[in-house]
Amino acid sequence: MLRDPCSVAVAVVIARLAVRLTCNIFVSEHKVIIVGLDNAGKTTILYQFSMNEVVHTSPTIGSNVEEIVVNNTRFLMWDIGGQESLRSSWNTYYTNTEFVIVVVDSTDRERISVTKEELYKMLAHEDLKKAGLLIFANKQDVKECMTVAEISQFLKLTSIKDHQWHIQACCALTGEGLCQGLEWMMSRLKIR
Repeated sequence: MLRDPCSVAVAVVIARLAVRLTCNIFVSEHKVIIVGLDNAGKTTILYQFSMNEVVHTSPTIGSNVEEIVVNNTRFLMWDIGGQESLRSSWNTYYTNTEFVIVVVDSTDRERISVTKEELYKMLAHEDLKKAGLLIFANKQDVKECMTVAEISQFLKLTSIKDHQWHIQACCALTGEGLCQGLEWMMSRLKIR
């Protein structure tokens, strides 16, 4: 029996749509923004999450977005450019954000105070009142970098009482520590 190619194509489209709709029912989605100063490693971390490999990056102008699925949980991750001229526009990404990932360049002692200033500005924003905070202390593979304890002290993390937070040592180039950060985010979702 010959089938009309047009009806076969329609059937395929309907079947694919049904699969997508079914998958979306069982997969929850959570918006994540990745911020930090320029050259902290935000884009490298994003692509380690999405492709599990290091990609050549250039400074992000605007944003990159990738969907990461972990155990039926979908994270829509927005990597936002960190140059000084772009930071004032970070708040346009805050709506419906459930997690903020702040990437800190552990070798950049000169600008840790700028990171602190930007962090507290973000945490005060109404749209981020309920967002969890994950801080990646990146570039831990570099000699004489700041330790997690030093960064925590500089950023006064223990004074943050109205957000769940976690600081995680990592190396974006090797991926070390990144899974632990994702696991922390997953654990926060379970207790909601």
